[in-house]
Amino acid sequence: MTKTIGSRDWRRQALLWHFLLWTTAAAQTRYSIPEELKRGSAVGNVAKDLALGLSEIFERKLRVASEAGKQYFSVDAGKGELLVSDRIDREALCGQSASCVLPLQVVVENPLHLHRIEVDIQDVNDNAPRFLKSEHVIEIAESTVVGVNFPLQSAEDPDVGTNTVKTYTLSKDECFTLKVKDVDDGRKMPELVLNKSLDREKKAVHNLILTAMDGGNPVKSGTSKIRIKVLDVNDNVPSFENKLYKIAVQENSPNGSFVMTMKATDVDDGPNGEIEYSLGIHAPPSVLALFHIDPVSGDILLKNNLDHEQQSSYRLDISAKDKGFPTMEGRCSVQVDVLDVNDNAPEILLTSKPSSIPEDATVGTVVALLSVRDPDSGKNGEVTLHLPKKLPFLLKPSFSNNYALVTSGALDRERVSEYEIEVTATDSGSPPLSSRRSVAVSVGDVNDNPPVFSQSSYNVYLKENDVAGAILLSVSAGDPDAGQNAKVSYSLLESKAAEAPAASSYVYVNSENGSIYSMRSFDYEKVKVFEVGVEAKDRGSPSLSGNATVHVFILDQNDNAPAVIYPSPHAASHLRAPRSAKAGHLLTKVTAVDADSGHNAWISYKVAEATDASLFALSLYTGEVRTKRAVSEHDDSSQRLIVAVEDDGEPVRSATVTLSILLEDAVSEPASEPLGRDSPSEPREKGGGGGRITLYLIVSLASVSVLSLLTLLALAVKCARSGAARCSGVGRTRCERDGKPDGNLHIQLNADGPIKYVEVLGGDVMSQSHSFRSCMSPVSEYSDFTLLKPSSTADFKEVIGVLDASLPDSAWTFESQQVSRRFALPTTTACGALAARRAHFHNVSLPLLVSQPSFHSALIRSLEPL
Repeated sequence: MTKTIGSRDWRRQALLWHFLLWTTAAAQTRYSIPEELKRGSAVGNVAKDLALGLSEIFERKLRVASEAGKQYFSVDAGKGELLVSDRIDREALCGQSASCVLPLQVVVENPLHLHRIEVDIQDVNDNAPRFLKSEHVIEIAESTVVGVNFPLQSAEDPDVGTNTVKTYTLSKDECFTLKVKDVDDGRKMPELVLNKSLDREKKAVHNLILTAMDGGNPVKSGTSKIRIKVLDVNDNVPSFENKLYKIAVQENSPNGSFVMTMKATDVDDGPNGEIEYSLGIHAPPSVLALFHIDPVSGDILLKNNLDHEQQSSYRLDISAKDKGFPTMEGRCSVQVDVLDVNDNAPEILLTSKPSSIPEDATVGTVVALLSVRDPDSGKNGEVTLHLPKKLPFLLKPSFSNNYALVTSGALDRERVSEYEIEVTATDSGSPPLSSRRSVAVSVGDVNDNPPVFSQSSYNVYLKENDVAGAILLSVSAGDPDAGQNAKVSYSLLESKAAEAPAASSYVYVNSENGSIYSMRSFDYEKVKVFEVGVEAKDRGSPSLSGNATVHVFILDQNDNAPAVIYPSPHAASHLRAPRSAKAGHLLTKVTAVDADSGHNAWISYKVAEATDASLFALSLYTGEVRTKRAVSEHDDSSQRLIVAVEDDGEPVRSATVTLSILLEDAVSEPASEPLGRDSPSEPREKGGGGGRITLYLIVSLASVSVLSLLTLLALAVKCARSGAARCSGVGRTRCERDGKPDGNLHIQLNADGPIKYVEVLGGDVMSQSHSFRSCMSPVSEYSDFTLLKPSSTADFKEVIGVLDASLPDSAWTFESQQVSRRFALPTTTACGALAARRAHFHNVSLPLLVSQPSFHSALIRSLEPL
């Protein structure tokens, strides 16, 4: 009877096995444990053996991966011990193999590292020997000589080592004894030995009990009944030429393939010499499932597919029995070696799941750990790994078919945010087999891109007198980074120039959406253009920024009424006219200016009220007061004329001035202009004499341009030599000599923002200066210029006198008051206003266009309609 192990014995054995042996070599740790340990049993302290602190178990995410497929072990996070997590059956894992080692991979991260652990599973005597058949019948001829051996059924024990079958015993019988034979594979084979001649007449049947015992502690055993029938004479046994045959078969041989033919001979005649072949009674189930022998021909055939990876060699016991009575049996063995065929593709295992890596990771950063296995042998099991070309990654071999996936180049998340790396494993078989596995690697963002505006500069046009808080425009900046690195906030940049006003006093920017709002109402007459710097800054660490410039142009509105500068509207204006005056006699000229620009500054003169409407005529655009007819003796000596001065804005604004005219007989008459061309009957506004005026205007503008250029050059040379005066490109800075302003003409360059213009300033005339300003736009298709208003409303008779010296006498006429001529010039909206088609001379900006070859043709084209 087989003894069983009690629970107390198991507990004692588990305690004994708890004291494990471990060794470390070549960065590997090996433990030995018995099979069938309870779940939760400690195998060893992995953290201690790997020199890891208990806190590192959590921080570095220590975990165990089994190469066997099923997870038999786990790690106690509190103690760092390797624990048994599932039942371990050595026989199920390793079968009859003498060594049973489970390889484990211990993975720790931050930094990523791989350790290999081997757990040696020791056998426990948990299986009793067992016979395939409970009863074995043997027929023995009575003529059998003493000493003949009869093979008995051997017992099978899945345990190994000392726990497997160690001995056999036979119940007592006077004719038979037991002999145990050791075969070359380490097994023990029982044989029945005939010690005494049989006598069928005395005893025809012998019943024996064969007991098989293992070497465990306690000993386990199994039994089989042996029934021996004594037969009559058949005294020749079939025999084979060799006791052992060897044959090699490829594992991909199909079912039914021929292996070899067995041949035995028997010299007996008749049925005693007829042989029947079969597999021996010791053939294990694995052999019976794969091989078949034809009982007549002795041909050995395959019944099923072979697998070299499952078992590389088989031993077949062949039996040859005759048909005599009793039957005689001859035996031999066949060793079938299974040749490996490259029928298994390599398998790629992802030891550690890749995590996101920053785009600024250095070359050589470990991304993931891989391992590869191929159950084939020899060249068929040699595996190489490949990565696609042009990827910033490579595989670095580690040990025992383990690899580290590391970076080999710079990463850029904005170009590629995630890589699908296809790893290809190829063996060295013929033909080679391969497999692929995709590894997803995501690239983490780093703040390496500054925000970029959609435009480097913006132009905004804003009407003057608009209410504060109006939205001007919305700027937008994009950042290709992600997350906080791509969130942009907007702010204003203060100007570094001391003279420039603070941008925050003009506008406000919404930090979230980039909308820019006005902080005040603007006056075109004070501020025409200004620029604002806007900064976009991301929220990365460190943060990056980008800039853009916003040019704000103030558009003029008709918010100023014309101002009469001559005659003074605040004092009574008394004029004297001779009664001998003829038709067309020039009495005076009403002069007015308008602080607005463009259409809003176009001035026209009308008679609002007159004592005698038939006596005097008022020029609509020049303000000249002339007689419409000859003065007669019947006309009243005191005449009153109210002149209304209106602009061309919307709504129209106006001013009035009252002229008192006294008709006398003894007034000396100033030289009058000939009536012909300037007479009321042929007004110059209607185009009479237009060609001649155009010629005069071209000559005058050319003269002023040359004069301005010469003045600029002279001032530049003087400033460079003396250093006493500075020529500034911004504001109203002058070049002075000896601390005093230059005579009657000053030239000012203004280059603030995108608008470039030149101001020609007249000297002190009636205690005020006059400005002739030329404005050029950098975005104009032609080299156009814009007419702007003068810097004051003072009398600039001296300036007109300078220009008059270069023109024919008939072009200008001066009496005791100012005389002006009107003309129009081309304009560009980029300067902020439209030019007046019929503006007064004192409202004209003079261009300084030395290097503008297209200006002259543009000027002539613009003057032709006049």
